[in-house]
Amino acid sequence: MKTYFNLEKKYSVKYFIIATIIISISVCFIVNNLYKIKQEEENLISASSFKCNYDIKRLEGYKFIKPLMFIDDECESENLNDLKQQVTSIVDKYKISGDLNNASVYVREFKSNTWTTINDGLKYDPGSIFKVPVMIAILKMNELNPGFLNKTIMYSKNINDGKNVAYDDKSIVLGNTYTIRELLIYMIKYSDNKATILLENQMDSRILQKLFKDVGLEVPNVYASQYQFTPKEYSYFMRAIYNAAYLNSDNSEFAAELLSQTNFKDGILKGLPSNTNVAHKFGESGNQIEKQLHESALVYLNNKTYLLTIMTRGKENSKLSQVLAEISQTVYNFMKNDEISMM
Repeated sequence: MKTYFNLEKKYSVKYFIIATIIISISVCFIVNNLYKIKQEEENLISASSFKCNYDIKRLEGYKFIKPLMFIDDECESENLNDLKQQVTSIVDKYKISGDLNNASVYVREFKSNTWTTINDGLKYDPGSIFKVPVMIAILKMNELNPGFLNKTIMYSKNINDGKNVAYDDKSIVLGNTYTIRELLIYMIKYSDNKATILLENQMDSRILQKLFKDVGLEVPNVYASQYQFTPKEYSYFMRAIYNAAYLNSDNSEFAAELLSQTNFKDGILKGLPSNTNVAHKFGESGNQIEKQLHESALVYLNNKTYLLTIMTRGKENSKLSQVLAEISQTVYNFMKNDEISMM
């Protein structure tokens, strides 16, 4: 027969084993929780130690004020990572096929002030997109000298700019007289190089140089043969127009309206619905070995406006225009879907 002592011993061992198991589970639970707490603390410390700075640009040259131009988050926006990957895939696809040597892209959505860029370390010859800062400088001269846009200029001597362009359009006529305003229309709407040269002859180069300094870019040497941009750098001019941050509201509106009349339709516009409002400028450059085709556009999508600047290098303008169109369509679809998801 089992004695009471044996029964007691049996149950004591059983309870000891159960207690040991419970204690072990509790210890594991506590240790695991302590580890999680430590990890969360480290993550918080890491997050708090990472600070994305802001780049603030203000206009100089005033005694009592410093007008605000741009407030830039220096970090790319994570919510545009999917778009960045999609655009990068397009660039890689055309590079693999040999239709593209390289391309760089800058996208900024104004409502949320978010942005992203692809290959922004590369610089390009601007071609005719340089006509936008020229336009801004001319309009600034009109602000400083009201009535300047009404000044008349005779196209009295034939101008040979020495450029072979793939996208030719309407041009000023030798012997005719034009106002500065009319020359601006020819320069932007038709990308007329002859009108541009007449305007540059009337432009105060110091005002153009000050524009570059004010937006935070290297001041151009007026005697230099070229001035190169990254897409992000060039986009400051389009942003200045949209924000009315450099010109007054009337002149900014006039500049954007002129850009909305640009006749070039083989790039960014080709990737958009036909009824989309766009203010844009294209430019071509390069030589027989390598072509460059660029475009920068303000795309007005319902209540969301975004800026898209694309710069490309390759062998054929026709292939580069396809790159512009496909990237444009991809960005538009992303922005449209993002807008729908937020409703």
